[in-house]
Amino acid sequence: MNQSKFHLKAVVEQTTNNTTSWIGRRKGETKGKISGQTFICPTEGELDSIEIFSTLVTEKEPVVLSLHSFDAENKTWGPVLETSTVELIKEDSGKWISFPIGGIRLQKGNTYGFRLQSEGELIGLGEALGSYDHTLCIGGQEWLANEGDQKGNYYSYLSLAFKIDLRA
Repeated sequence: MNQSKFHLKAVVEQTTNNTTSWIGRRKGETKGKISGQTFICPTEGELDSIEIFSTLVTEKEPVVLSLHSFDAENKTWGPVLETSTVELIKEDSGKWISFPIGGIRLQKGNTYGFRLQSEGELIGLGEALGSYDHTLCIGGQEWLANEGDQKGNYYSYLSLAFKIDLRA
């Protein structure tokens, strides 16, 4: 398929960054931190990339993003639909990082989620903190867990800073 014929646009985005979520390991820890985000797709289209905002990178580290279908009612992650790995460097601090993903068609109204994980030292990801009188209104939740904890915790008042880029 000739993708240049189709317009690329961010169909879901949350660009506020007023705090930090962490992935990776602190020195001496055996289990790393994993961060994720769920979202409802507002339109059908071919997923081109998922962008995240990186707040702090101290070492050259590969970061793996996995995309999943997500059952919002039961809070369960479906199987991995696709993965993308990007190697971050110090100079990526304070920048939007694109994780290219091709060949996945997202369906309007379906809920999806992505997880970010690094085996190396801690990496800061942009995050928005809402409140009871200032909700984030993205139709999803942030997910935080330690490695090995498939359940994790979900937060409606937190959201990663992200963009879902579709070709529609």
